[in-house]
Amino acid sequence: MAVLTASRQQAMPWLRSLHTETETARWIAEILLRRSDVRVAVDEGSCIVGFMALGAGVLEQLYAAPDRQGQGIGTALLAVAKNEADDGLSLYTFVRNARACRFYERHGFIATEWSDGSRNEEGEPDVRYEWRRGAAPGKPA
Repeated sequence: MAVLTASRQQAMPWLRSLHTETETARWIAEILLRRSDVRVAVDEGSCIVGFMALGAGVLEQLYAAPDRQGQGIGTALLAVAKNEADDGLSLYTFVRNARACRFYERHGFIATEWSDGSRNEEGEPDVRYEWRRGAAPGKPA
């Protein structure tokens, strides 16, 4: 929960917090960990420094601790997700999260759909990205 909360606050200070820490902890324990394949990255001291959550062909969550960003943690987790994806992956991120958009585009994801935010609880415009195994970088499959 600490990585998720700190990463979201650092990357998206404009994003309003809709849930208390207790609600977020409950969501992680009762929903995320039960319905998704969650993988963590740990440092030498066994502290969690990043995590991802995978659903069927969907990268649901990908976060690295703010003080560990730019060290390859997200790239390593994304490589695991791609390796395990049968055909490809899709994900959503907020349009205003330009750093995340650049990250996914650098790693071969293509923006395929935009929304006005009516489909997420934050009400924030988002973009769907897709990556397909064997697709040429920057070209939809």
